[in-house]
Amino acid sequence: MVGSHVVRQLADRGDDLKLVLRRTSRRDNLAGIDAKIVVADLLDRAAVRRAMRGVDRVFHAAGLTSLRASADRLYRMNVETTRIVLEEALRAGVERVVFTSSIAAVGPARRHSTADERQRFWGGSTRIPYVRAKREAEVEALRIGALGLPVVLVNPAHVFGRGDVNRSSTELVRRFLRREIPAYVDGAINIVDAEDAARGHLLADELGVPGERYILGNRNYTWDRLFADLGRLSGVEPPALKLPLSVALTAASALERLPGTPVLTADEARIASYWWTLRSNKARRELGWQPSHHEDTLQATIDWYREREPHRLAPTGTRQPFALRLAGGVVREVARAADRIPVG
Repeated sequence: MVGSHVVRQLADRGDDLKLVLRRTSRRDNLAGIDAKIVVADLLDRAAVRRAMRGVDRVFHAAGLTSLRASADRLYRMNVETTRIVLEEALRAGVERVVFTSSIAAVGPARRHSTADERQRFWGGSTRIPYVRAKREAEVEALRIGALGLPVVLVNPAHVFGRGDVNRSSTELVRRFLRREIPAYVDGAINIVDAEDAARGHLLADELGVPGERYILGNRNYTWDRLFADLGRLSGVEPPALKLPLSVALTAASALERLPGTPVLTADEARIASYWWTLRSNKARRELGWQPSHHEDTLQATIDWYREREPHRLAPTGTRQPFALRLAGGVVREVARAADRIPVG
């Protein structure tokens, strides 16, 4: 998703483009782009070496973001591919690399606070294979940069916007619009628009300092606020049931043991409970990066899914099932009563 927006903005900038795609890559977002297409597996070093011929600058935006992929696959698709691409870029003598990392590599902030690029990485979050893979990929990028490759790192937050043909980061909105989020946990997330993230990549190419990383984020949301805003803009009632993390983890573990695809996994519940609340002051200050209004991003994502799947989404005015609304009310009343009990 981010890569296709980067490609389109590079084309608008007037660059000659060589795009490395998998054989199975969808090309919906590349329509009308004048570029040379190279089909290659990024784990195939020889193929990557051939693709680097005649290249001045590299934008490495490939990777796997699924929380449900195995730890081994996440490592291969994020860490090993990064090692191969950047080592071959170093070998080819490219002028600059912009590496798409993630806020996962920065790590979550402390509850009710925010973090920036200087935060010391919290190792406890590496129990989630996706977070561990993104962190290790960034370490590889910096290691190869220390060998002489001019590499600038960008760390996009959770990406919303138009063009998520593989249903990756915006699947959250799609599930919301289909009323497939029965419950949630207490946590927070930072949302950035795909077009803004792509613009940050180009600014990092032009103005970024090699060896530095730049968080590309916008609005910090608690899940309560995000779901409330999605509900207001879409007309679909937000999830009503907010669970304690311990209950959500128990339920998710039970669901994972059942046949079929679980509604929720333990890793999804755990990562949602963290506070992915970050500051992008460095990108604003050093790159001149200015994201668009956060509400426009939510609306664009909703509109994109309504255009693509008009008959699969809940219509405006849809409420949550009565049983979930009742359970949500009971949980809220119990929490309020617990808060009123004197301690000590």
